[in-house]
Amino acid sequence: MSARAPVNVDDYRSMARRVLPRMLYDFVDGGALDERTSARNREGFASWWLRGRSFRSSSEIDTSLTLLGTPCSMPVLTAPTGASGLLWPHGEEATAAAAASRGIIMEVSAGSLAPMEEIAAASSGPKWLQLFLYKDRGLTLEFLQRAKAAGYTAVCVTTDCPVHGRRERDERNGFTINQTLGLTTILDAAFHWRWWRRMAGSGRFSMRNFEGRATGGMSDMAAYIASVLDPSVGWDDLSWLRTNWDGPLVVKGICDPDDADEAIARGADAIQISNHGGRQLDGTLASIDALPGVAERVAGRVPVLLDGGVRRGTDVMKALALGATACVIGRSHLWGLAVNGQAGVEAVLDIIRAELVNAMTIGGWASLDALDHTAVRRL
Repeated sequence: MSARAPVNVDDYRSMARRVLPRMLYDFVDGGALDERTSARNREGFASWWLRGRSFRSSSEIDTSLTLLGTPCSMPVLTAPTGASGLLWPHGEEATAAAAASRGIIMEVSAGSLAPMEEIAAASSGPKWLQLFLYKDRGLTLEFLQRAKAAGYTAVCVTTDCPVHGRRERDERNGFTINQTLGLTTILDAAFHWRWWRRMAGSGRFSMRNFEGRATGGMSDMAAYIASVLDPSVGWDDLSWLRTNWDGPLVVKGICDPDDADEAIARGADAIQISNHGGRQLDGTLASIDALPGVAERVAGRVPVLLDGGVRRGTDVMKALALGATACVIGRSHLWGLAVNGQAGVEAVLDIIRAELVNAMTIGGWASLDALDHTAVRRL
């Protein structure tokens, strides 16, 4: 850790850039093509301004809520981020422990390095499993059965990744399925010897949820996962998933009000507005820009979650004022993980909550329910 302690999420991002090999930093930070959607996810929050009120402050700010039957300390979840175990030894388990210690839900990626059972066992906190509707529906059913047995309370199905997007930073680094690492990338990785040293005891890198279906290391596993993504998946497949999962079902990747309607009609218990962090389709609508229309159409029928660009407690406030129930953070918690493991994730969550409480106190919003459309204005 630096002698100067980080005070916000961007500080952790800067520190992560120093401690990670460039290929890993770019893998987390990068987006598709020109990265305009990735940038807009973040910049879009600046278009909205909070409208604080006088003499409404309280010494007791309540940030708690109940989400799909689960009590949460604040309206923040950690996002399903594939291969986060590359950033810190047993990174998924560390994130699970951090989320549990702060009383929030962790969305667990099917593309984790650790098997879903080990992540579930790493803490007593609530967890949702993210997965895809794979070409092999037997694989999807297997994941549902394993999730149920391991104690996952909800399933979060991703809709915006029928194939992988084109991420040019990864291509330049050779950090892709079909390319090999170039000399520059290898030398850069060697320079970050502290990362190598701390990862030395982690064992062979592999996406262990898929063991028995693919052999080899990370590259082989990634190739297998890409091969079972289904470009022809449709709404009837979501209905099929609904009939095979009796717990809460979250549909992730919704940015259009009509799609939100259809998802609810097909049995979704929650909508997650997401463009995959701008990592799939560049030039598509930013999450915060999609939120008002989707929230208006949903009209409180189910919770509305938002991921993409959330780095501040004030970002969370703006999203809630525009109709979100909670926000989901991806890159933000990964920067903390990369810098200091579980403690780093906990620190990032503490920073976001402290910013949230501070701004709610100053602006006169004593509870999350007070954050409605009157709390923001677009300029």
